[in-house]
Amino acid sequence: MANEQQAQAQDIQNEHAETENEQTQVDAEHANDVSVEDLQAQITKLEETLKYEKAVAANAKYEAEKSKERFEREADTAKRFALEKFAKELLDCVDNLERAIQAAGDEENPVLEGVKLTLKSLLTTLEKFEVVAVSTTNGFNADFHQAVGIDPSAEAGQIGNVLQKGYTLSGRLLRPAMVMVGQ
Repeated sequence: MANEQQAQAQDIQNEHAETENEQTQVDAEHANDVSVEDLQAQITKLEETLKYEKAVAANAKYEAEKSKERFEREADTAKRFALEKFAKELLDCVDNLERAIQAAGDEENPVLEGVKLTLKSLLTTLEKFEVVAVSTTNGFNADFHQAVGIDPSAEAGQIGNVLQKGYTLSGRLLRPAMVMVGQ
């Protein structure tokens, strides 16, 4: 009896294996039945995908170049204006040296000469790093001058008296000139 059951089980397995072989052959025949139109459609679809991927890659390259250029501009600007705080502090020294020269009046002595040379050296160094005094000769300009009073002897819109010089760093206002203007 056990032998009969084993024989039946083996017959069932053989039938199952034959069915699978037949199915595999049918699938292989269907695979060979792919039409030329289907292949052309696949080729067209792959070409469109390739064009899209090329466009995405080109866009990514463009964005990377633009980002690089922007970072370089920002780094250049940061380098140029990194001296801003330091230069502002040095302007106090310039003001003090100018006040010392004014306080000495017309009296010429070696100390006054040393102060003048120190001021000249400091201004030359500041100019080398693009720190330049704001011009007060072309009339009042609210972008570079701060009006702190009215000078009755000056013409309207003109600067009469400069109380404190203004300075720019690479064309950007560092400190406005404090001036009195005519009415």
